[in-house]
Amino acid sequence: MSLTRYEPWFFVNRLQRDLDRLFAANAATGDEAQTDIVDWAPPVDIREEEKQFVIHADLPGVEPKHIDVTLEKGVLTIRGSRELETRDEKNGFRRVERTSGRFYRRFSLPDTADSQSVKARFTNGVLEVAIPKQAQVLPRRINVEAA
Repeated sequence: MSLTRYEPWFFVNRLQRDLDRLFAANAATGDEAQTDIVDWAPPVDIREEEKQFVIHADLPGVEPKHIDVTLEKGVLTIRGSRELETRDEKNGFRRVERTSGRFYRRFSLPDTADSQSVKARFTNGVLEVAIPKQAQVLPRRINVEAA
């Protein structure tokens, strides 16, 4: 006897995701068609430090050459893809939960971010994007002289 985990909303969620993908593909044109249709979204941690913002995105199994990080008009975009493995019953697969295909995440950066000095590093399946803060100009007090 084998135990099977009961997930009552699995098929409803899957149907919703497939319908969203179908209608997004029909409604989108040009570049939107590529960015709106995604298979999964990587989980991220966002941390604010004294001199920078740091984003960590979990991308296990993704090759660095398949990751694209762009910054345009104050929006940081992380997109890419994880290749699909052949998953046949003859290869011993009984259950497949890891998602493959295209991924896409966008983040609006605050005005204090220095968009010219952003750096990205990929280590052990984790993408780290460091966004330095601009040097803030402190308000200056102006003395008022009596005439």
